[in-house]
Amino acid sequence: MDRIAVLGMGLLGRGFALNLLDKGHEVRVWNRTESRAASLGDAGARVATSPAEAVKGAERVHLVLKADDAVDAVIEALRPSLAEGTPVVDHSTNLPRRVAERHARLRAEGLRYVHAPVFMGPQNSREATGLMLLSGPEEDEAILRPALETMTGRVIYLGSEPDKAAKLKITGNGMLVMLTAAMGDLFAMGAASGVDHEEILALFEQFAPSAAGMGRRAVGASRRDPPGFTMTMARKDVGLMLETAGEASQLTLLPAVAAAMDRAIAEGRGEEDFTALADPTR
Repeated sequence: MDRIAVLGMGLLGRGFALNLLDKGHEVRVWNRTESRAASLGDAGARVATSPAEAVKGAERVHLVLKADDAVDAVIEALRPSLAEGTPVVDHSTNLPRRVAERHARLRAEGLRYVHAPVFMGPQNSREATGLMLLSGPEEDEAILRPALETMTGRVIYLGSEPDKAAKLKITGNGMLVMLTAAMGDLFAMGAASGVDHEEILALFEQFAPSAAGMGRRAVGASRRDPPGFTMTMARKDVGLMLETAGEASQLTLLPAVAAAMDRAIAEGRGEEDFTALADPTR
């Protein structure tokens, strides 16, 4: 079995460490707040007091940290003990520009840094389910994929561009955040009109437009003839939503959508399909 270091004992890092222990690996863990790592010792992990101690002799290092500054600080701290060629796999959600800069800098200095962000919750990391993105040199993908596949439900390799995984990770998180905000607006509209949120959820169990489906419909929508649902008609319905919600409702997205539609109609796009709002080819 491998000797593996996991640095960062938040909810995801803890799940990764426990799953790797279950698989029989020798696992060393570290966390800036030591008390959060201490309980992993009872599960069989070796609790290190520093990043350098954690990675000493490790065949693979996993970072699960909060932000770019933490990633840079921890990598700098672990370097004195990192064996040459040992991959440092960063699962943190980071700024793409900084991932690209970090990758170039560390590679030039002989450190094998790979970015592999995840769409996983604590239970996913504990059970090795969910989705992991990976980008970077093809040789790293070939070497790391077998090990990474034991930590998640699926690994998607996105090519050699080192920050591609970072770009798509924040894109996916953006969809989650905006979808949540959209549901908040719909719940507010429902509350204002006497519709319970459970009724709204029941509707979406039967009628649930997918993000991918709507996105594909948007591509080329400004040139679609005939349109499926015009901007003018969609704007009329958004007006109904705003009026139903009333001024007392705290809406997040609908007012901005209405304003964007107003601009499109003013530009003469009222008879285009409403999905032209998101047409990346326009």
